[in-house]
Amino acid sequence: MAITISAVIITFNEERNIERCIRSLQTVADEIIVLDSYSTDKTAEICNKLGVDFKQREWEGYSASKNFLNKLAKFEYILSLDADEEVSEELRKSLLEIKNSDFNGIGKINRLTNYCGKWIRYSGWYPDLKIRLFPKDKCQWVGDIVHEELDVPKDIEIKELNGDLFHFSYVNYEQHRKRADHYSNLTAQKYVNQGKKAGVLSPYLSGFGRFFSMYVIKKGFLDGYAGFKIAQISGLSNQFKYKEVRRLNKEKNRK
Repeated sequence: MAITISAVIITFNEERNIERCIRSLQTVADEIIVLDSYSTDKTAEICNKLGVDFKQREWEGYSASKNFLNKLAKFEYILSLDADEEVSEELRKSLLEIKNSDFNGIGKINRLTNYCGKWIRYSGWYPDLKIRLFPKDKCQWVGDIVHEELDVPKDIEIKELNGDLFHFSYVNYEQHRKRADHYSNLTAQKYVNQGKKAGVLSPYLSGFGRFFSMYVIKKGFLDGYAGFKIAQISGLSNQFKYKEVRRLNKEKNRK
């Protein structure tokens, strides 16, 4: 018995990526829905030109937005992608096989990241398995201000699909550093809200530990200069995170 798929994407100012993402889904999805948080670039124009179901709504966070989007879906299975992702040809064939089978579970997909023009196969970034195909009525997104996760039933079968999901992440190192520091800042706020502390050496030990883990233990050096930059920026951002924990705790104590 064949299954039907609703492909869903959330967007904000994704004119650089969204057309590539949508076109990669056109032969595997029974519908494509985009939920946009009022982009100011050409995202809406591109989506409407490609004939997807385009909706706009004020941003309420990743989990709330994705759960709202899933409720809009007409079909039994959700295929959830980010706007900067693309279904590879091998993955497209896997999804078509799934559609024409009696599949009754969850699909994990391996994400391969393109970083500043280079495909990253080490550095802890690959393999990078993500649950992206799931039954609409059995799963929902949960999480706080930093990371969302899909809450799935424990008794459901999880299958790894063949083929990579291409992820076009950062176009330059400055963009990576800015995004990494943004998430580090959010994480620091979460830690302080949870009552966590950080010692004087914590920023430096954590920063070095992150760099060493990604560049040496996870073989980032095999990704060349890109691997070095990934480890370096991740280490510096981790350092920034614990400096923020210390700063926010001091600020909190002065009140």
